[in-house]
Amino acid sequence: MWRNLSEAVERTLAKHRAVLRGLPSLTPPTEPGEACARPARPDTQSPARTGPLAERTRQRHAAIHHLLTQGQDLRAIATELGLARNTVRRFARAATPEELLVKDGTGRRPRALDAFEPYLRHRWNEGCTNAEQLYQELRERGYRGAPTTVRQYLQPWRSHTTRKPPLPAPPTVRQATGWLLRNPATLTTDEQRHLDALTTACPPLARLYDHVRAFADMMANRHGHHLERWMATAAADELPELRSFITGLHRDLDAARAGVTLPYSSGPVEGHVNRIIMWMLKRQMYGRANPDLLRKRVLLAD
Repeated sequence: MWRNLSEAVERTLAKHRAVLRGLPSLTPPTEPGEACARPARPDTQSPARTGPLAERTRQRHAAIHHLLTQGQDLRAIATELGLARNTVRRFARAATPEELLVKDGTGRRPRALDAFEPYLRHRWNEGCTNAEQLYQELRERGYRGAPTTVRQYLQPWRSHTTRKPPLPAPPTVRQATGWLLRNPATLTTDEQRHLDALTTACPPLARLYDHVRAFADMMANRHGHHLERWMATAAADELPELRSFITGLHRDLDAARAGVTLPYSSGPVEGHVNRIIMWMLKRQMYGRANPDLLRKRVLLAD
């Protein structure tokens, strides 16, 4: 019965995973300054470029953006202007022609990843510094470069970054099930704080915990005469998984009442059967043992 109750508790907690993820952190907050530092970048202004190349770039940029406003796609624009599609894509991403002519005071042309820098900065400051992960995310957003380019682009950032310590993982459903089912005297201080936060954040789980403790007390003290009252009280709550457990008790109520009243138990017998069949014989035979063969081996052994 306790195992069936524990399965009902686990199924109930599985429906409240969001509550587990939303539990307040029970670890000390990080010290100021531990967050990822944003690498400094030069903030210099460059004079406007002049000359035939600059003029052609500005004209081409204007033509491409004019066609974009008319609803044409990159393939059609490339065909109409006689340009490569990658060239059209690069011009389309640039808000102004100066972005194509000058990036910073060095006068260099922009790299393909510069268009994705705001997104990279955002993810980097969130703590994602894995170049392969960022590369996969950029591919989903249209980046067609190589992963090594992403690693090289991020390398200068690493020298200015203090790694943020990983956040503690939220409790799992199995852990929370253990908090509700175990004897409160065996819980550590941290586990008790987690349990208090869980039951405070979710009233249905608080009611579930009360029912579990009442059932445990009834089993430990053999108060089987309280079983039907417990069943009626627990069934009144909107806890479908617990109601399913109660339905199972109703099917064999006399046996259930006896189980939480009498001192007798079939546990030792079940343990010996499990030891003989599952542990010793089946392992000796590498799991290849049908019931007839097991029966013969048990009888011959006696």
